[in-house]
Amino acid sequence: MELDSVAVVLAWQDAVSGQDVDRVLEFSAMDVEVRGPRGSGYGHQVLREWLAGTRLNLETQRIFARDETVVVAQHGIWRSPETREVIGESDVASLFKVEMGKVTKYARYDELGMALNEAGLMYADEVTEQRLDVLLATIASKPKENDHEPEQH
Repeated sequence: MELDSVAVVLAWQDAVSGQDVDRVLEFSAMDVEVRGPRGSGYGHQVLREWLAGTRLNLETQRIFARDETVVVAQHGIWRSPETREVIGESDVASLFKVEMGKVTKYARYDELGMALNEAGLMYADEVTEQRLDVLLATIASKPKENDHEPEQH
């Protein structure tokens, strides 16, 4: 469900911004694909190295989602790991694929349109407050998996 995917992506980004490596790994598949301007790689070790190489703070500006695909328009601020001085600042877009509550793909793009195109999403897929309310209502109206089981005392 796309709301679940959005929640996973936002938690993943929060963990990245907080440099919480364990939490980033918790929300990432073991063979997660990581793509950026310097190339691509797979797995938790790639994520560890990426997080160690820079301090990144991501501010979400817009969210686009359909099913398990999420694109986030962000303002990124990169800081030196040694001095914590700002070494870069830019508007970027990130594409995420989420499966079974884990990020299976993260790819960074310099432009939102490029990320949306790669993801097969459109501007109509933007998660607005109204759309978020509809998604929440849909989830609330669905029976939970264990609703049929009696309570245990």
